[in-house]
Parts: sequence; C-alpha cells; structure tokens
Amino acid sequence: MSQTAFGANSRRLLKLMAGASVVALAVPGTAFAQDQGEAVESSDDDVIVITGIRSSLESALNEKRDADSLVEVIQAEDIGKLPDQNLAEVLENVTGVQITRRAGVGSGVQIRGTNENRVEINGVGTVGSGTGRGGISFEDINAAIIASVEVTKAPTAATTEGSVGGTVNLRTIRPLDLRDRVLSLRAQGEYSELSDSISPRYSASFGDNWDVGAGRIGLVLAASYAEQEATSFRPRVDRDTLIEATDGGVTAAGAPGPNYDYLGIQFLNQELENFEYETINFSGTLEFAPTDDLNFFFDMIYNDQERRQDSTRIQASGVSALRFNNVPDSFETVNFGSLGGVNLGSIEAALTGTIQPNLARDDDDPNLRFSSDTGARVTTTQVYRLGTEWKTGNLTVRVEGSVTESDTVNPNLSTTLNFINPNPLTPLDGTSNDNAVPFIYDLRNGALTFGVDFASPFAPTVADLLDPANTVLDAITASRNETENREDAFRVDLSYDTFDSLGFITSVDAGYRYTRASTRFDQIRSTFGTGAIANSPSGTLFSQLLVPGPSNFDAADGRALAFRNFLIVNPDLAFDDPDGTLDILQAALATTNGSIGDPVSDPAAFFEITEKTHALYGQLNFEFGRVRGNVGARWLDTSINSLGNNVAAGVVTPVTAGGSYTQFLPRVNVIADLTDDLVFRASFGEDINRPDFDDLSLSVNFPTGPNNAVNIGNPNLAPETVRSYDASLSWYFAPAAVFSVGVFHKERTNLFVTQEEAAALDANGFRDITPPCEGGGIFNPLPDRNVLSNVPGNGLCVPIQTIVNDPGTTKQSGIEVAFQYDLSGFEDTLGFASGFGVIANYTYQEFSGGTLTNTSDADSRGTEILESSSGLTGPFTAVQGLLDFSPHAYNVTLFYEKYGLSARARYTWRDEFRTLDTAGGASLGSTIGFPVVTEARGQLNASINYDVTDFLNIGVEGVNLTKSKITQSCINSGALLCFQGLPDRRLTFGASLSF
Repeated sequence: MSQTAFGANSRRLLKLMAGASVVALAVPGTAFAQDQGEAVESSDDDVIVITGIRSSLESALNEKRDADSLVEVIQAEDIGKLPDQNLAEVLENVTGVQITRRAGVGSGVQIRGTNENRVEINGVGTVGSGTGRGGISFEDINAAIIASVEVTKAPTAATTEGSVGGTVNLRTIRPLDLRDRVLSLRAQGEYSELSDSISPRYSASFGDNWDVGAGRIGLVLAASYAEQEATSFRPRVDRDTLIEATDGGVTAAGAPGPNYDYLGIQFLNQELENFEYETINFSGTLEFAPTDDLNFFFDMIYNDQERRQDSTRIQASGVSALRFNNVPDSFETVNFGSLGGVNLGSIEAALTGTIQPNLARDDDDPNLRFSSDTGARVTTTQVYRLGTEWKTGNLTVRVEGSVTESDTVNPNLSTTLNFINPNPLTPLDGTSNDNAVPFIYDLRNGALTFGVDFASPFAPTVADLLDPANTVLDAITASRNETENREDAFRVDLSYDTFDSLGFITSVDAGYRYTRASTRFDQIRSTFGTGAIANSPSGTLFSQLLVPGPSNFDAADGRALAFRNFLIVNPDLAFDDPDGTLDILQAALATTNGSIGDPVSDPAAFFEITEKTHALYGQLNFEFGRVRGNVGARWLDTSINSLGNNVAAGVVTPVTAGGSYTQFLPRVNVIADLTDDLVFRASFGEDINRPDFDDLSLSVNFPTGPNNAVNIGNPNLAPETVRSYDASLSWYFAPAAVFSVGVFHKERTNLFVTQEEAAALDANGFRDITPPCEGGGIFNPLPDRNVLSNVPGNGLCVPIQTIVNDPGTTKQSGIEVAFQYDLSGFEDTLGFASGFGVIANYTYQEFSGGTLTNTSDADSRGTEILESSSGLTGPFTAVQGLLDFSPHAYNVTLFYEKYGLSARARYTWRDEFRTLDTAGGASLGSTIGFPVVTEARGQLNASINYDVTDFLNIGVEGVNLTKSKITQSCINSGALLCFQGLPDRRLTFGASLSF
C-alpha cells in the first residue's frame, strides 16, 4: 500500500470521524442502547432503531407486507451492522439474488438472472467507476454506513427506469425519525488466509434531533475506514489445439502417438490475483422541519477508494509449437454434450505429460515468461441530494435535485520478463528474446496443475530461475487512464389525496424527472513490446527492481505442481514510485534498440458521451375493501450525443454521432389481503435497459496481447425493452414469519449479445501481419507476434468483439420460494432452544428464445476440434441467450439469538451459468468460440456476536469457511476443464460500542 496515499486518506478519515465525535460530545445525555431484540418506534409508528436479528427480520417483513409493489428489504441488526461486511454478500440474502466475486470478494449482483440492475442511494441514481451502467460498485461502500437495503422487483410508475431484474436502493438513517440519540463505534480486523495478513476496519455513527424553536432539526453522520486484502489463485489451461491421428505425432522420446485425434496443450497460465482495498466512506443527512407539513433535507455520500492490484501471471508460451513432438502420457475422454440441438460428441484430451524442447522442430519453444500486473483503481465518488417535501391540504409536493459524480484514475505499470534458460542444451537462436524450457502438467482430479519439469535434462535450476542475469525485459505497459462519470437529476413529485372525493381512488400521483448523464474516457498510455533479443535489456540492468514472486500457489489446495521460483518487477516500487521505476526501465532500454516514452493521451481511444432524459409519469392509487394497488405509466424522451476521434496518417479528426428515442412504460400493481395472514400480489410493468456507454463508443482501444480481442463500439445500439409479469402468495403465519411462493415472467427484446470475429490462421498456424485483415479481425499494431508469425516484430491481425441487438425475443420465467420462522414463541417450552430460527429461499428460472448465436469460428481452432469430436461439418453455433444466469439457486440461514448471544450460519448455492468472465485474459478466441460454464458452487459464511454489556459487543465473522473452489468448463458443464479459481477464506473479528 502506498504510504503517501495511506497518510492522506488517514488524515481525511480522522477529520471526518473527529467531526462526528465533536458533534456527539457537544450534546449531553447520550441515550443507552436498547435491549437485545427490541425495536424502538417513534410516536407515529416509524421504525427507528432496530437491534437484533429477530427484530430486524420482523421490521423488514412488515415493510415488505405494507409496500405498494413487490419489494424485498434487509434491515441492519443494529446501527452500522447489516448481516454481512460486503454489500453484495448482504444482497445474497434476498430471494432471487445471486452474486459473483472477485478474488473471493462480492462484486457483482444478479437479480433474477441478470446483471442489468439499477443502484441507488436514498433514491438517487449512482454512477460507477468505469464506463458501464451498473452504478456504484458494491465494493466501494462499507456496509457499516448503510441502515437498510431495498430491492424493488416490480416497479411503480414513479420508479426510475433502467433495470431488468430490479432496483437496489441503499438507505441511510433519517434523523427526524430518531426518538433517541444514537452513537456507535466499531473496530475490527480482517484476516486473509491466502495473503496471511490482517487489515483494520473502523466505523462510527451519530444521530440525533432537536427542537430549535423554529421547528425541529436532525442530523445523522456516519464514517468508516476499511482496509482489505483479497487473494485468489486462478490456473488456466488451454486445450484447444487439435492433433489428428494423421499428423504423425510422437512422444518426446520418438515413440509413435495414438491412432486417434486428441486435444493437446495450447497454453499454460498460472495467475495469482491480489487486491488491496483502502476505502473511506462518509455519509451525512441534515433534516429541518419548520412544521409538521414542511420538511427540508440534504444528503451527502462521499467515497474514496484505492483498489490496488499486484497480480502475477506465469506463462508457458509457445507450447503448441511442439504439439507434434510431445504426445501426452495419459488422456481423458471429454464429452462435449450438445449445443444448439447438435450432439458434439466426445474426444480424447491431454491429461498428464511433459512438454520437452525439440530444437529440430523449434529452436526457442516452449518458453517461460513472468508477468506482473501492478495497477490500481483510485475512485472518488460523491452523491448529493437536496430537496423539500410540503403538504398543503390534500396536496403533497416533493421537489428534489441531486448530483452524482465519480472520478477514477487507473495508474498502471505492468511488465513482462522472458526467462533465458542458461542450460547449454537450449541455446539462444541469436534473434529471439526467449529460449526453450521443459514443462510438466497433471490435470487429474479436477485440478489444473503444472510447472517446470526439473527432471528434464533441459531444465534450469532454481538458482537459474532467480538470477536476474537470466531474464530480459519483453514488455511494458505504463498508463494512467482517466474516467469521469456524472449524473445530474431534478424531479418534482405530486400526490393529491382523493379518498374523500373519488371513493376507491385514494390518491393521484404525477411527476417529472430530468436527467443528464455523461461519461468521459481518456486513455493515457505508453507501451513497449518486442520479440527480439536486440531490443530486450538484461535483468542485470534493472536488478534493483527485481524480487522473487509469490511462492505460495499451493496454499489454497496443497498442489504439488506449480511455478514457485520466478522474478518480477517489485510491485511495491511499481505502485509507490511508478515514475522512478519507469525511469530505470527506460535507462535499461536505452542500452538496446528498444524504447518506451512517458504515458501520453491516445486520441484514438478517447470518447465522451452525453445522455439527456425527460420523464413524465402519472399514477392512480386505489383501495377498496381488502384490495389495494396502483396503475400508471411512465413516458421517456432520451437523446444521446457521442464524441470520438478518427486518427488517420497521424491526423486527428473529431467524429460525432447522435440519436434519440421515446418509450411508453405502463405499470400496474395489485395487492389483495385475502385474510389477515394471507396476501396476494400481482404486477405488470415495462422497463428499458440502456446500453453501457463504452458499448456506444466511436473510438478504439487496442490491447497489448496478441490473443486479446479489440472491442469495437456500436453507436447504433438500441435500448433493451423488458416486459415483466409477477404474482405471489405470502402467508404470514406468525410474528416475523412467512412462507411465500411467487412466479415471474419476462419478455426481453433487443437483448445485448456479444459477437466475436476471429483472425484467421493459415496452414502453418500463422496470422496475417498486414492490414486490412481480409481473413477476419482487425490489425492491432501493438502486440509482439510471438508464435503467431514466422516474421519477428510487432503488429498482427487480432479478433474483433462487439455488442449487437438480438432481433428476437428472449423469454424468462421463474419461481421463487421463501420461508422465515423462529422459535421465540415457545420460550416456556423450549427454553434456550427458543432462540433458534431459520431463513431459506429457493429460485428456479429458465429462458428461451433469442436468435443471435456464438460460433466455433470465433476460436480459429474451434471448428476443426468440434468437427473431429462430432464427425459433422462445422461451423457450429448456439444461441448465446442470457449470461450469468443460473437455473437453480438457494440459500439457507440458521440463526440463534438469546442470552446476549447472536449467531448465524448461511450456506449459499447457485447452479452452473454461462459467462464471459474468465481467468487470465481468455476470450471466445481461446474457449472454442463459446462462453465458458462456471460450475455449480456453494459457500458457507457464518458469524457469532456476544453482548458483553449493554454497550459492548464482540464478534467474529467468517467468509468462505470451507474454501469452496470455482471451476469453469468449456462448451458445456462437466465437459473440458478450462479454468479454476481458488479464492480466499477470510475471518473478521472485532468489537462495537453503542451508547
């Protein structure tokens, strides 16, 4: 962690927390904490402070029952204490919600099988750190400053558009709802097992309100500081190279290979992800009510996060060049199953073996390289809301303005070193900047293990691997990209009470909302890459930067085979002093024919997009007998303007594009209290999902890898439209208890689908190295050609990836079941056992339809592989459908609360799902052309807390207690094992004080 950044952020934290403490101490008479399990209510029955698991569940259930649409609510068990440390993990408690994780930390949320959801704070839209639409990242906000989480699955006409699965609203405490002053302090430490480190967490909250003569004023302040280190091991093995029986393959010793086709090793990649987070959050709310009918409010959310990455990728490259000379020792049969109604058959695949050099076949392969990805995401996010609510007679008027902005800088200094094997049996060829290294692999028992074959006569020694003289500089990326996002909004909401005049029409609502959203991206970068020894300085010229890389790749599963001995550029130096580190590398390059300049803005990658939306809505709220609800519609008028640059022959020419669309969105919600305990809900609604800003970009951002696809924006993308139907029946059979069953159906048109065009390979496995890439793809001038050309140098044709609208309709249907119950009503009978309770939910969903397909041609080797396995003629295609979509998911929570002891254990399981989120930079071009399948996985989290006194609570929480692994397969579930993720187990311990 950067000491400069730590010092600056710590000073800001101290100022924020000191401010909260001064306000708290300036007013005497601090209120005592409530007894365990109590809910404190104001005179108008608003829930104020919730303490304890059972009370928080009961409060959330009551809010859900009284809501005017289908919502799910999670209340904090106490001030600053939601059920989990991470907000994504909190949301995983909600029926129909699954999450994805980065290095074991919850980062993405899918509601009813989709990532396209809206995230708000106190009803205000948020913006993210990138150029997408997902809103603020759940990693960026400490759960300690959030009082409750609301998920709206069925919107009303007043609900802001822009979600497919639902709207997540993160709510803070409202100060005028407080009856007593609250003051809470919390200190914790989080232990990360794989990184073997302890990171601190601190939070403080204060809230109170006062009569000031001219009315009542209230203030709530919350601040938090958190560090976190998360590590994950992610081995990747590409087995997408076909060796046919007629190819004449032989073993390393020269024995003939098998008389059948099989899949050999194409690439080995050992990736260690390590993220270090430092996050400051502050929230403040000021309310002033001169009268009971007039209220002014101001909210502020401030977030400052530095997410540092110092990851390593150790790669066995050039392996496929020896594919005919290294027949595996053993094979496994891979059944690809069916895609698009076509049986793809089965094929043998390499399981164990070695990859030995053969200088007669290739004089410098297979080779070994050490990559260090050192960078960060430094994001400052601010949310401001100012408004008033006024009631006069039957009319209520609410006026509100808000500003949300996010400024992100991505400093990065990543390097790749090639290892020069000093073994005299593997001499340099005089031109290439790498030479041959032998490898061994063992892919049995569902584990992707590999490393240097030290038993080979071609092998280096451990001392050789750690000697700077045996490394050369192969590539550098130095960058400082900048992203600016902003959303300005103004809204007026009117509600007129008509119950006395219109009978069952209880009120009429109407409103207007104006939004201006914008994003600006500037790529500031310089790169160096080479395959020539003449351009590659020896590691001895920058040895002061080199340190041994992490050697604990076996810490997650005890594997015997791994790359444990290698050198990398010191990630601490690269992060803390990027300029000084780059200066040393530039000085080393100056002794060769290579060079790299300082990072500069790339006009070809720059883009700026502005979107303006006017929205009007009208809604009738009704109630007659036991039936209530609302019916209304929302009308949108959106315009978009895009700015980019066209660069030709060094001349930069601005290019612009624009468009507009209107949308009419009807919405209906009906609630029927069939009995005092039985509630039926039904809803119908339409919504839209706008494309990510970067998917509309007019500019091109070239990656530095030869196999990475270039993403091409599509300014003609239309918004996705969603039509949703919901129905549910809930039985509230006891206090804080419910059994509910719900069904939902969605029809989605203009679905966003990823398409990839491969760059063609010739008969020798080489790519075109000159534009305009007639065989497919796009010319990228940056990457070293490596084994993809017999002409050394930089620049070659690479795949193209773009997003298009599916002209068909995708249908999605599902069932949600939830159960919640505790034994507190049987205290006289059960005694201590009456403290037990259970929460469980299950979701089943399926989808159909869609017309756009993925194709085996996206992987230049994919079609020939599937032709061999199936005996059919390709290419092979399958409808992409919905990504990150699990058919089945459930979670079960067992909790106990009694005698000051509060404990819970939650097991979460989600079924397999297709995804484009893969390890080590893989794309459709290395997964046989189709999204990979993340296999079904469960995870156990648990916590236990104890009230030492009325004021002091101590506790410990565990995440991923069973160290559950992540497994990804190519083509279909259980088919070809491609990737693994071995995430961390983390323990958090600490104490909190409440006054």
